[in-house]
Amino acid sequence: MRTLNQVNVGETVTITKVNGKGPLKRRIMDMGLTKGTELFVRKVAPLGDPIELHVRGFELSVRKLEAEQIEVE
Repeated sequence: MRTLNQVNVGETVTITKVNGKGPLKRRIMDMGLTKGTELFVRKVAPLGDPIELHVRGFELSVRKLEAEQIEVE
């Protein structure tokens, strides 16, 4: 499996698992990033942080630390 921070710009992927513990996992899930959600990677900042996503009809930016906790296919 690969994680969200390894996805290239322009790819559409589906979340298979959200790792992490406690507040970090809760924060990711509260943003709507749950298992089975499809998302499109719009942009990545020059240094790789943050990553801009299109998910559930809105734009969302996530930090590299958060993206590393999300497994996708």
